[in-house]
Amino acid sequence: MVHNLMAIVLIFACWGIADAETQAKVVFIGKEPDHAFGTHMYMHTGKVLSECLTLTNGVQTIVSQGWPEDTSVLDDVSTLVVYMTPAAEFLLDGPHRNQVDALMKKGVGLVTIHWASSINKENFERIGPKWLSYLGGTWISNVGLHTGNSLLRQLKPTHPVCRGWSEYELHDEYYLNPVISDEATPLLQVAAKDKPVTVGWAFERPDGGRSFATTLGHFYRNFQEEAFRRMVVNAILWTAQLEIPKSGAMVGLSKEQLALPPQPRK
Repeated sequence: MVHNLMAIVLIFACWGIADAETQAKVVFIGKEPDHAFGTHMYMHTGKVLSECLTLTNGVQTIVSQGWPEDTSVLDDVSTLVVYMTPAAEFLLDGPHRNQVDALMKKGVGLVTIHWASSINKENFERIGPKWLSYLGGTWISNVGLHTGNSLLRQLKPTHPVCRGWSEYELHDEYYLNPVISDEATPLLQVAAKDKPVTVGWAFERPDGGRSFATTLGHFYRNFQEEAFRRMVVNAILWTAQLEIPKSGAMVGLSKEQLALPPQPRK
């Protein structure tokens, strides 16, 4: 009961104040952290990105711990942003799988961040084709990992996701050997173990919806970088079918807004 109340509070506490006319509604879905503090900060990151999005006029945001129990939250949703464990199983094997499928068929956007941009190896044959039809690509968990520094390259600098930020040195955990369909457009690339690795792609689905996935986002400190936040927020706005300024999305937040929450006591 307490968990349910907390989920409801999280949903409504992060309800963005939109202009008189809402242009887009974005629902973030996360969960409690499952890695070391400062990494995989799912809910906290969702709130930070939500604050960034509300700097764009007419964007309404909701942050939910898990799939929203109140399904009216999903009424008129423009884009789902998922940052958690492998989202293939969460979206396709959960009790809400029919809802997810209906939203995708309506052309609702989909954004997945880091581990959410993946599927477990043992499930790839069974639900992989459906997952690829939603996302255009995937990483197979846990086939190949590398942590280190790399230049974050823009493979398509003219794409709206790449507006307002330049290539820069990044430190992250990289997922190796992603599977990306021919219909998807690789956008971001790093070098890992002396090989190029695609770490972000866009997919314009046959149903009219747009999807974006990045396998970046292990360390929360990357979300404290303006260029990284702008890349992610650009992608969310693009999947919501909104026009992105040439200078990129507004993502300026204070140090206090970007700070990590207090570390839980053990």
